[in-house]
Amino acid sequence: MSQLKRTPLYQTHVDAGATMVDFGGWEMPMKYPTDIVAEHLYTRKACSIFDVSHMGRILIDGPQAVPFLQHVLSRNILPLEVNKSQYVILPDERGGAIDDAYLYRYEEDRYLLVVNASNAEKDLAHLEEQIRPFDARLTVITDQWASIAIQGPKSEEILLTLSGGQPITAPKKNALNTLTIEGHTVRTAKTGYTGEPIGYELYVKSGDATWLWNRLVELGARPAGLGARDTLRLEAGMPLYGHEFGVDQEGREMPIFAVSLAKFAVNFVPEKGDFIGRAALERQYEEFQRFAAGDFSKIEYLPRRIHPIALLGRGVLRAGMPVYWEGKQVGYVTSGTMVPYYKTEGEGDQVTLLEETGMRSVGLAYLDSGLPEDARVEIDVRGRRLPGALPKRHLRSNTPPYAIPELCE
Repeated sequence: MSQLKRTPLYQTHVDAGATMVDFGGWEMPMKYPTDIVAEHLYTRKACSIFDVSHMGRILIDGPQAVPFLQHVLSRNILPLEVNKSQYVILPDERGGAIDDAYLYRYEEDRYLLVVNASNAEKDLAHLEEQIRPFDARLTVITDQWASIAIQGPKSEEILLTLSGGQPITAPKKNALNTLTIEGHTVRTAKTGYTGEPIGYELYVKSGDATWLWNRLVELGARPAGLGARDTLRLEAGMPLYGHEFGVDQEGREMPIFAVSLAKFAVNFVPEKGDFIGRAALERQYEEFQRFAAGDFSKIEYLPRRIHPIALLGRGVLRAGMPVYWEGKQVGYVTSGTMVPYYKTEGEGDQVTLLEETGMRSVGLAYLDSGLPEDARVEIDVRGRRLPGALPKRHLRSNTPPYAIPELCE
């Protein structure tokens, strides 16, 4: 067995008592002694930090960097200004996802593409093959730069203390900035994978990772591992490659527009030109638009779609569990777990988090298109069919500073 890779923060995690696991070929912290539930809740109420240095980081530059990226990415990058970022997908010719990723533009003539750790080698091979006709260059900087996500209501406050009052980024989501903090270069991004309305991802040279991690802890952030990262993204309804993208249970490729985020990550504007998978994605998009209008008379290119799902009976949702409606199997759970939450009081913009907490089992499911929005489904939980619901979302993130749980009854 090949030796697992380690981030620059490996020893920091071990010294903090983290439970280390193999994740995509990297030895990463699953949880700390505080445990996953506490880490999840602290993120929602205060601020947690996550080591995301295992993610693949690739620089793209050269005279034809833009035409190359237009060819291999689903999204039009021409409007992407310096100090802005955007969610993108690497499509294949059939309209499936090779990976989903984030594209950052910290500099005028250079782009940073951050891909999933488990797909980094596959993605790089694909990009190297596709770049051949272009006068552009790929440079892998995964080993040279580390990344720390800081997420939660107090994340901006902590970073402003660390920066001495320098603005972290512009206020809008996906904004970027480059700061000098205590003599270190820190590249900041108003992005995240937790559903928190306030959160950032930070990039520093690998030798500076321990300094930044320790300073954030000193200022009140707490470490969180992969376990909490997964429960947080699941509560936020965010897809994970290999679950909501990739291949389904029957070995069929899942179409990109099966995930609703595709509407933000795929463009067909004329200036985008012909890109990998465009024809297949246009067919999916036409069906996606008809579905949005309530027309399910033709279901060919999007036979199933990803939908939030909640378990109403006692039990825990797990990936692979069959989902039924009116006695017929209509899909299966792609991701599921038990998630903690803070109880709330108030309505609308006046909702506040209480100290009292609860637990609920939520997930995402790959379900037949055309199911009624109010369908009451059943989930096969270890041989028992338990009641479930299909809410629009599990979490509301439009009332900062807190993300507010939305519960099913």
